[in-house]
Amino acid sequence: MKSVLTLASALTVVLTASSAAAQGPPAAPLRLTLDEAVQRGLETSHRIAEAVARGDAAEAVAGARRAATLPQMAAQAGYTRTNHVTAFGIPTPGNQLNIIYPDVPNNYRTRLDLQWPIYTGGRLDALERAARIDATASADDIAAARGDLTLEITRAYWALVTATESVRVVQESVTRMDAHLRDVRNQLAAGLLPPNDVFSVEAQESRQRMLAVQARATREVAEADLARLVGAPPGTMVEPAAALDSAPASAAPIETLLESAKQRRPERAALMKRLGAAGERGRAASAGTKPSVAVNGGVDYAQPNPRIFPREEAWRTSWDASVNVSWPLFDGGRARSEMAEASASTRAVRERLAEFDSTLAVEIRQRVSERDASRAVIDAATDAVRSATEARRVVGERFTAGVAISTDVLDAQVALLQAELDRTLAVANARLADARLVRALGQ
Repeated sequence: MKSVLTLASALTVVLTASSAAAQGPPAAPLRLTLDEAVQRGLETSHRIAEAVARGDAAEAVAGARRAATLPQMAAQAGYTRTNHVTAFGIPTPGNQLNIIYPDVPNNYRTRLDLQWPIYTGGRLDALERAARIDATASADDIAAARGDLTLEITRAYWALVTATESVRVVQESVTRMDAHLRDVRNQLAAGLLPPNDVFSVEAQESRQRMLAVQARATREVAEADLARLVGAPPGTMVEPAAALDSAPASAAPIETLLESAKQRRPERAALMKRLGAAGERGRAASAGTKPSVAVNGGVDYAQPNPRIFPREEAWRTSWDASVNVSWPLFDGGRARSEMAEASASTRAVRERLAEFDSTLAVEIRQRVSERDASRAVIDAATDAVRSATEARRVVGERFTAGVAISTDVLDAQVALLQAELDRTLAVANARLADARLVRALGQ
């Protein structure tokens, strides 16, 4: 029986090794700097591709508006079957019948037609200018989408860096707690500590192992989020190449930052352009009450040709040219309604622009305040880590010397862990505050 079990165990080991060899070595993690992550995300983003497609559609609309002002030429062809009729003719002096209107049931017609609106009161030109402005505003929409995505990737990147640092901090705390647990167990064996001290250390060690599991799970979620944003396949391991440290802050006054944001924010530039486009649509609507002039012409090649008399069953050519003037004297209020709609749209865009300016001023102040506060929090958290580290060292030495109890070591250990986690979070918040300020400034 024992030999059978040994053979089964050996077979299991061989199969496991074969499976591992078939799977091959694990893929190397994707190591990225923040700039590389942003670049990859912008290149593979479906959101940016959608914005670009909308920009292309706006350019196509502008081209269609332009084409409406140019001559339009079309080739036409048709066939008509009519009923039979009695041929009509006039007798000639030689007792012959001169057919004037023959029986031609098969009618074929081809035409090369030309239409050219040479004057529309400025309506087509205004619509073209509005479409061109909308197309340029679409470029600002793309820039805004890129800015939003850059901020999102930056947030995910620093979230992964923060989670990685948290895993390291908690794991170091678990290591220290394991060492302390060995010490208290040795002292318990020597009869120097009661059993409840060991149980307290074991409970705290279990709690920190739980924190380590949660930290690793948080890192996996942050890693998956960043991999999605940079266009990596699901399950790709991502390793940030940046360390979690604080960046120097600029000291520009808020008024300067606000003025820079007004000039650089693509959302505001798009609103300014759409305000101009709305004005052009208003001018196009007002042109609906003015007369329009168009040139029409064409060449017909038909059998029979109705323009040629007498009618005969033969292919004949004819042409025509005309100048047509149209003046809408009464349209049921359509032009007036279009002008009212354009005026309301202009007011709406103007109010949205004013709202954006007021919100932008508050946003800049908020982002600057967050940046300054995060710097102050980092300084305080760094001092807390320094003090907690020293306290942990002193308490550990006192415990080794037998003049401090295990509870003091536990308290110092927990305080150090909390201080290190607080500093990690503070530095991450500072990085995120910098990214939000950059986005608010439109940089």
